Amino acid sequence: MLYLLASCIALLLGPLFYRFLSSGTGLQKGLDGFIFVSLGGLVLIHILPELLEHGGFLAIVFVIIGIWGPTLSERLFHRYSEVTHNLTLILGISGLLLHTLTDGGAMILAQQDGNSPLLALGIILHRLPVGVAIWWLLKPQVGSRWAMVVLAGMMLLTGVGYFAGEQLLSHLSLENTVYLQAFVTGSILHVVLHQPHGHPNTDKQGQFEYQAGIGSLLGIGLLFLLLMMDSGGHDHSHSTEHLLDWMLTIAPILLLSYAVASLRFHFGLSPQNSSLGQRWLQRLLGPEAIIITGLLLGPTFALIQAVAVLLIGTLLTMSKVEPTDPHDSLPSSAIRFGFAHLVDRSAPWIVLSLILANLIGHPAVPLSSPIVQVAVLLLVFLPMRFCNLGAAVLSLSLAYSGWTTTAIMLPLIAAPIINFAQLKLMNWPQRAVLLLLLLALLAVIEWIHPQWQALEHLPNLLNTVSLWVVAILFAASLLRLGPRKFMSRLMLHKAKPHTHDHAHDHHH
Repeated sequence: MLYLLASCIALLLGPLFYRFLSSGTGLQKGLDGFIFVSLGGLVLIHILPELLEHGGFLAIVFVIIGIWGPTLSERLFHRYSEVTHNLTLILGISGLLLHTLTDGGAMILAQQDGNSPLLALGIILHRLPVGVAIWWLLKPQVGSRWAMVVLAGMMLLTGVGYFAGEQLLSHLSLENTVYLQAFVTGSILHVVLHQPHGHPNTDKQGQFEYQAGIGSLLGIGLLFLLLMMDSGGHDHSHSTEHLLDWMLTIAPILLLSYAVASLRFHFGLSPQNSSLGQRWLQRLLGPEAIIITGLLLGPTFALIQAVAVLLIGTLLTMSKVEPTDPHDSLPSSAIRFGFAHLVDRSAPWIVLSLILANLIGHPAVPLSSPIVQVAVLLLVFLPMRFCNLGAAVLSLSLAYSGWTTTAIMLPLIAAPIINFAQLKLMNWPQRAVLLLLLLALLAVIEWIHPQWQALEHLPNLLNTVSLWVVAILFAASLLRLGPRKFMSRLMLHKAKPHTHDHAHDHHH
């Protein structure tokens, strides 16, 4: 009973946090950063793995529909975009309400003999960002009264889950509602990605991104606590261990890659080089990305990557195709280029690659066929603008997850170029030739069938210290950019705030 009371108090702290933190633009940005990271991360590390475990690959499809469906609807039916967004908001809130039932049931488990009290503490802690988010999303649109009604509903449903026992919960189990919950989870992510109505972007100059960065770091701290507690009563420890193992393995090699990037910049190999061939070399290979490949996947993979990238780069140079997303402004210092500028451009991709591998590499997702694996990866690449370091990290994560050789090689040679923005800069014959070359390279790789092999494990102390340094570099990037700008590099169509002031033009 004490756990139930504590979880309800955690929800009620939401309005208090909102009242305190919405008093100034800087504090509002901090609150936005906290919710963006904590609620978004909660979905990715806590809810989504459950859905994959019970619903398989089809659950991902429903999540994607939930994320992009409202955006497409708003663009197709512009006149009804506010209705569409409100429906999405209702779906997202409904999903959070449904999830509270399972929280109540999980607290019953926490009270049973042999279960750790950390389980209940994890449930209580993850209610805090949910309570703040409910108030943040609803108060500006429907007022305090309705926002309080929703919070009261969440507390009531937690009590229902706590007292109803197995009879009710069996009907609302993930097995019975997995695809509905997957769609609603996508709706929650859509609402988090788009700043809601009533939160206009008053920070046009970006002067409060530091406060947003602080808020997002607090959100990351909360997520880290939840990961350590393995929140919600679900056995995520296996995937969490994998994620931590990958990060420890990658960290020292990543620092070496940033150092090599600084060196090549110092010696004149700059992203604004006048030679198109050299610009393509940097876009596809770095050459810092090949260090990750060579040291963590083996020299054979690095050699194949170098040859494949040389062929692709030569084709694109001869076709006079320009790389998309050029570096707009470069620092004068080589150290700042490698450890600040390049971190800003690559950190979101590295984080995304680890999360993707943790999700699509999940044992419950049936992706054993090389053709299916390649098709899934191509679908992931198309709406994004992968950088070479992020692609190398994704390949490494896929190798650790037991994917086929062809799928492991695909990000190394294709991720930075197979996206809508880059393909738009090419005509149909150029696209056809590039596709044929990629298919030929993949066929040769499948025929050679190299086996990846990492170098000897580095000392644990070196890995741990390196991971802390990488974490500090990424945190500094978050503080410089703010969480929304930090993550916006991932998408071709950047998420915009929802504004429906009908006296002005719409901004969708």
